[in-house]
Amino acid sequence: MRRLMLFVLLCETPYGPVGNVIGMLLRLGPRPAPAAPFPGPPHVRPGVRLAVDVGSVRIGVARSDAGGILATPLTVVRRGRGDLDALAELAEQAGPVEVIAGLPTSLSGRESHAAKAARDFAAALADRITPIPVRLLDERFTTSTAHAALRLGGKDSRARRQVVDAAAAAVLLQAALDTERGTGYPPGELVTEGTGP
Repeated sequence: MRRLMLFVLLCETPYGPVGNVIGMLLRLGPRPAPAAPFPGPPHVRPGVRLAVDVGSVRIGVARSDAGGILATPLTVVRRGRGDLDALAELAEQAGPVEVIAGLPTSLSGRESHAAKAARDFAAALADRITPIPVRLLDERFTTSTAHAALRLGGKDSRARRQVVDAAAAAVLLQAALDTERGTGYPPGELVTEGTGP
């Protein structure tokens, strides 16, 4: 009984457990109106995107979901006669809002003869799939990143060789999506029509 009386006395004082809670509530006063929700980061334009990682032998192709959240490897196209037709067919099937093409630059940021070839290929692709825009994006480290991811996934060198180009295109496309999500602007450099070889 004494314990119960002591507990009641503590609760009835401003210093007891209940008193502390009541005091906190009284100090808060009226609740302020809820703030407007945080606008969050810039959004990615909706729509599917394709990316191409053009190599001397193969062209890796990746595709994003319609929300522009995730890039996944799609296929590999053999480089040479008919490669633009195959890419145009993939673009027609996917209905992308744009195609991202890799631009190989050196670590210093300079463009080499490979960058010139990539620009020429991107211009020819832009001419072929008009009105779908093509954008060039720096592709440094995409292939090495893809190799590392495939190696961690348990693929041996022979198995990696068959899919690394598509995986590199997925790395490129994911970088493009993340760039747009972070800045709110389309990534890379727009390829204009009529600048092909």
